[in-house]
Amino acid sequence: MQVKLLAFAQARDQLGWSERVVECQPEESPRAILARLAPDVRLEIWRVAVDEEYHAWDVAIGAARELALIPPVSGG
Repeated sequence: MQVKLLAFAQARDQLGWSERVVECQPEESPRAILARLAPDVRLEIWRVAVDEEYHAWDVAIGAARELALIPPVSGG
């Protein structure tokens, strides 16, 4: 299945892309998908959303259509 990956702010800068479509399996986790695409990226500083809802890094994506990589946000 194809999943759209979205990367914002520092995530976009570190990965070198803001949007990408990749082939994934329903049993893959967001961590496994990113490890395949960018093995050197430190995921612990980012959050992940699957189909617009925050998701754990190590839980399977199931029938997801979109993953968003969200870096830390500061406000003021």
